[in-house]
Amino acid sequence: MAVTESVTGGTFGGAHAAHEGILRRQSARESRARTYARALPIVPVRARGLTIEGADGRRYLDCLSGAGTLALGHNHPVVLEAIRKVLDSGAPLAVLDLATPVKDAFTTELFRTLPPGLADRGRVQFCGPAGTDAVEAAFKLVRAATGRTGILAFAGAYHGMTTGALAASGGAGEVRVARLPYPQDYRCPFGVGGLGGAELAARWTETVLDDPKSGVPLPAGMILEPVQGEGGVIPAPDDWLRRMRRLTADRSIPLIADEIQTGVGRTGAFWAVEHSGVTPDVMVLSKAIGGSLPLAVVVYRDDLDVWEPGAHAGTFRGNQLAMAAGAATLAHVRENALAERAGRLGAHMLSQLRRLQDDFACVGDVRGRGLMIGVELVDPEGEALTGAAERAREAKEAGEATGEAEAQPAGAAVRTRGGAVSGRDGGPRSGPRPAAPELAAAVQRACLERGLIVELGGRHAGVVRLLPPLTITDEQAAAVLDRLADAVAAVARDPAAHGARPRRPGGRKEPAD
Repeated sequence: MAVTESVTGGTFGGAHAAHEGILRRQSARESRARTYARALPIVPVRARGLTIEGADGRRYLDCLSGAGTLALGHNHPVVLEAIRKVLDSGAPLAVLDLATPVKDAFTTELFRTLPPGLADRGRVQFCGPAGTDAVEAAFKLVRAATGRTGILAFAGAYHGMTTGALAASGGAGEVRVARLPYPQDYRCPFGVGGLGGAELAARWTETVLDDPKSGVPLPAGMILEPVQGEGGVIPAPDDWLRRMRRLTADRSIPLIADEIQTGVGRTGAFWAVEHSGVTPDVMVLSKAIGGSLPLAVVVYRDDLDVWEPGAHAGTFRGNQLAMAAGAATLAHVRENALAERAGRLGAHMLSQLRRLQDDFACVGDVRGRGLMIGVELVDPEGEALTGAAERAREAKEAGEATGEAEAQPAGAAVRTRGGAVSGRDGGPRSGPRPAAPELAAAVQRACLERGLIVELGGRHAGVVRLLPPLTITDEQAAAVLDRLADAVAAVARDPAAHGARPRRPGGRKEPAD
């Protein structure tokens, strides 16, 4: 029998043993807080574009892209050339906040891409290596500029892992952050969805700001994601985002747009706020702007630039390799219209993936913007929750039939077995069933078996997320869709075979062994 060569040059058997040994040592030595390594037990040794090669010789299509960091995929030639140029020049690699030609080139390219309202009168603060550092700096900036302390944030948000950023994220506990409803169609917090749900979310925000007894004093700023990523790939409606811009502007509240994951063409526009025509007062940027290397900045209106020298600093804010890689990435995305292509290809992928909703009851929703896509897995045997609008319609129809419609409390919801209800267009409509994180994890494992790397997210970790590089080809996109569809089909046929516990009659899970 022929011996298969591994990507590291050894035999297949030797490569597999090395692969397993590395994973064992990682498990023994590294923190229990590690995350991606638990769901993705691979050992990458080589990568190019969309493809990763593991130490065991297997190849994978990478739709995680460093959690959205790799706008151009792995080791893109323009990024490598930019890094080599700095290395070969003899330039210093770390310069704190000193001016350098590399930094000047990065800043010039960054300002070339910004929304006009920021490009014309913006300031930039280099913060440190991670997006959470940019979020902390933005909070400090608006507090200094306004003299106020509180922050408005949204349910389901994710802004980083440091204390202040976590406080503004959806999983926070008792913090000095007022939590507001983020509009979403599939699991609308008001049971309405669509434009009606977005309108109610906006009204709630307006009431919180204007009611002197709301318990929320005028805040230092509002932070939001134009598309919630970790929250389950939920795009903000453009009208709602424009409403938030008006609400904050009218009350002199700086609006902070977290573009850490949505920026640099990911959603079909260079910056996701551009879909709605909104110009925020502050933008926090990281991930793709470093071209795969650590870099984070805050861009803001010049009239907010009131802090004193040294008010925010950081040892690693002068990463020259990251600035060179970032400038090359920004220029390549801009010059090759990759944002526009991401919009077109993402729309095609969404239309193809929505067929899964027709084919499999465990696929509850498919949504996204550009190449930021989410597939929500649900319990097909669970009871569907329908919103207040459908409840009101059913009550009205029942009343017309019997002559005595029963009043229902505002915002009431109704559960129906199977979920077939009358929709706004008079046709059948399925309400959201319970989230199924075990099915989502099973689909992730099935994808990995098929050579596809995907991420999980969402309120209950029930959303399979796709974040492919903007350089993905049409052929590669087709392969991604085929592998994901095959994985969903396999899990739908036999959940237990893929590690999802079966359910007892009535939808209850069987106990774990």
